[in-house]
Amino acid sequence: MADTVECVVVGAGIIGLAVARCLALQGREVLVLEQERVIGAHTSSRNSEVIHAGLYYPRGSLKARFCVAGNRRLYAYCAERGITAKRIGKLVVAVDERESLSLAGLMEKAAANGVGDLELLSGRAARDLEPDLSCVAAFHSPSTGIIDSHALMLGYLGDAENAGARLALRAELLGGCVTSSGFDLEVGGDGKTAIECKILVNAAGLFAPSLARRLEGVPPESIPRDYYCRGVYFTLSGRAPFKRLIYPVPEHAGLGVHYTADLGGQGKFGPDTEWIGGIDYTVDPKRGDLFYAAIRKYWPSLKDGALMPGYAGIRPKISGPAEPAADFLVQGPQNHGVPGLINLYGIESPGLTSSLPLADYAASLL
Repeated sequence: MADTVECVVVGAGIIGLAVARCLALQGREVLVLEQERVIGAHTSSRNSEVIHAGLYYPRGSLKARFCVAGNRRLYAYCAERGITAKRIGKLVVAVDERESLSLAGLMEKAAANGVGDLELLSGRAARDLEPDLSCVAAFHSPSTGIIDSHALMLGYLGDAENAGARLALRAELLGGCVTSSGFDLEVGGDGKTAIECKILVNAAGLFAPSLARRLEGVPPESIPRDYYCRGVYFTLSGRAPFKRLIYPVPEHAGLGVHYTADLGGQGKFGPDTEWIGGIDYTVDPKRGDLFYAAIRKYWPSLKDGALMPGYAGIRPKISGPAEPAADFLVQGPQNHGVPGLINLYGIESPGLTSSLPLADYAASLL
């Protein structure tokens, strides 16, 4: 005999928990399935923990819309819940004249997205703010900040559970099929369980495309190919050199080897970009050799031996290394023809910042 629930959300990362919260606050019955032993075991706990302002994304894209709106909402949410979030600002720096031309284009793109608080700085003005910095020009983004991502996930989970949602850990969705009334699901774990639901939200992050392929009745042509782009971080021993975040001009697959600090003041650099064939969080210490050259472009006084291997994250991409960067892909019944199904694909950066409006949008597709 199958258990019956109105809504099943697959994935207890930041996005899955935000969607579960949204649905539960609407009065729906919600069950969250997470295959790992803890929440946020993958992308949600292996990122820079940065609240982005919305600088980099094409005008009108979901990334641009939700990042700009999510920035304001996230700071307000954290203030209401007592979650630590610090608006420390960041400098996007140009280390030569060619890159300085790119700064103007980035600022125009940000302005088109509704980001109106950027300030263009000369190299000298940037060094007045950050004396250890080396650059010919920069712009300042005061609304960029850092956040305790685990506390944010606990906040979303708490809101969802207070509204009646339930969380099941070590509960992997093994497969399922579309039925006339919703979905029949097979869930693994300590023992296999059958679940029937009317609404199914695929917020499985890195595993979202493969999960969709395990659902009989979902059109295969609606499921994007999945790519994995690993980024490793190296932590800095000794004094943190900067008060603000420092970002180079962005590259194709990521935002370059940038400097951030965690809420405890520990400095770190990363992530880099490396296309890989699957889930692998190995940090090769030899990659640090490449970090030194990249970092010294804007911080020449970095000492040999100052970087220590930190951790790795994987961007859940749906576009490959030779393709233009893809936008968030949020599919509802209008897109794939399956009533009650929401698929969220390619939710990489700025997914954390975008989580509240992105969850509202996903729920609205029902």
